[in-house]
Amino acid sequence: MKLLVAALEAELVAFPADLPGFDQLVTGPGKLQATYALTRALDAADYDEVVVVGTAGAIDARLDADVYDIDAAIQHDVTDIDGIVGQHVSLPPRVEVGREGVTIATGDHFVDDAEAVSVIRPLGAGLVDMETYAYIWVAERFGVPIRVLKAVSDRAQDNALTDWRATVTACSHRLRDKILAEYGV
Repeated sequence: MKLLVAALEAELVAFPADLPGFDQLVTGPGKLQATYALTRALDAADYDEVVVVGTAGAIDARLDADVYDIDAAIQHDVTDIDGIVGQHVSLPPRVEVGREGVTIATGDHFVDDAEAVSVIRPLGAGLVDMETYAYIWVAERFGVPIRVLKAVSDRAQDNALTDWRATVTACSHRLRDKILAEYGV
């Protein structure tokens, strides 16, 4: 059995309530809610794989409105005691999933302005979201393989939230198509 995870119900709107071979989990947005919900789910049942689907903002101009596999996650909203952005005082600076893909920068605020992008982009990420670092970190702790698929919903620039709301359904359909193509359900 696999666990299909999304932060928001809206990201699963194109998915059937019953997807053969998958349980479903909606965690809520942000790193804390993602950590809590996924930890509870992995503590309660054994899964062969965690498959995360969701939306992300593109901060690399080469990434278009497509679905991307994530290879690793960093945190863009932390600093260590020396003030180094992206470094946490007790967590690894980067968590990886062991597959080819795009690196994502996770933070607890919705990125929607050029100034924030200019700070995050040099950290080496092409996408931004609010949960992926937490999902990968938790799955690692449980020794469960994880795959993260992100559909680009916006350019993480001014008015990105408006664009995200208008496109989340289209993103859900692209993610559903990817799951159907890759997992046959």
